[in-house]
Amino acid sequence: MTNQHQHATATAFRALHTPGTPLVLPNAWDIASARVVEAAGAAAVATTSAGLAWALGAADGDRLPRDRALAAVAGIAAAVHVPVTADIESGYAQDAAGVADTVRAVLAAGVVGVNIEDALYGADGADRPLRAVAEQAERIAAARGAADAAGVPLFLNARVDTYLRGVGEGPDARLALTLERAAAFLVAGADGVFVPGAVDPATVKALVEGVDGPVNVMVGPGAPPVAELAGLGVARVSVGSGIAQAAHALVRGAARELLAEGTYGTLAGGLDYGELNELLGR
Repeated sequence: MTNQHQHATATAFRALHTPGTPLVLPNAWDIASARVVEAAGAAAVATTSAGLAWALGAADGDRLPRDRALAAVAGIAAAVHVPVTADIESGYAQDAAGVADTVRAVLAAGVVGVNIEDALYGADGADRPLRAVAEQAERIAAARGAADAAGVPLFLNARVDTYLRGVGEGPDARLALTLERAAAFLVAGADGVFVPGAVDPATVKALVEGVDGPVNVMVGPGAPPVAELAGLGVARVSVGSGIAQAAHALVRGAARELLAEGTYGTLAGGLDYGELNELLGR
C-alpha cells in the first residue's frame, strides 16, 4: 500500500467513527475470518488479539511474540480491501520506544488503526492491574508520534480496562477513574476511547457524555443491541474475541458429538465448501 493510498484509507476509516451512527466491527483473527467478515458487508476489519493469539497457539495477555502477531496482522491487511484496525494489546513492548517500533511495523503492514490497552499482565498485574496513567500516556504519545512521523492519520483507540478488570471501589469511583484515564489518553494523542466491560445503558451514556472523543464499547450476549447503543451516542461497537470463542465452541461441540454419539448434527449450517473456497482463492 502506497503512503498516499494508506493516508486516504486511514482518513476514510477515521470518518466512520460517528457518534449515533456507530462503526460496527465483527472482529476477525485470521485471513479466512477476515475475508468472511468483509464479504458479510463490514466497512472495516478489526482484529481480536485474543483470537489471533489462540489461532497461533498462544494465550492472550501479552504472551504472543511481536513478530508472530504482526506477521498475522500483515496477512490479514493484505487479504482484504477494507480498512484494517489491529488490536496490538499493550503494544507488544516493554517501553514507549518499543510501542513506537510496533506502530511503525503495523503501518508498514498497511494497517490504519490500532487498539492499545492499559492493562498489566504477569507479576506486575497482580498488584496493579492497570499501568500508571503517566506511563500509559507516554506509550500512547509514542504511538502517535510514530504515526505522525510516517504521515499516516492512524486511528489510535485507547483501551481503558477499568470495567474489564474491576478497578475502582464502586460504580461512581470506577466511572470517575475511567473518565480521568480517558482524558489523559486523549491529551496524549489517542483518537478514541475503548471501554470493554461497560454495557449497562446508564454507564454507556455517562461515558459518552464524559469522554471528549468517540467511544467504543464491546458487546456480546446480553448487551444492548447496536440500535440502542447508537441512540446513546456510541461511535464504535465491536465484539472482541466473541466470534472466535463461538467458533471454537462449535469445534468442541462438533467433536464431542462425533466422538460420543457418532452423529453430525452440529455441522449443519456450515458455510458451503465452494463459497468458502472461492472466497479464499481470489
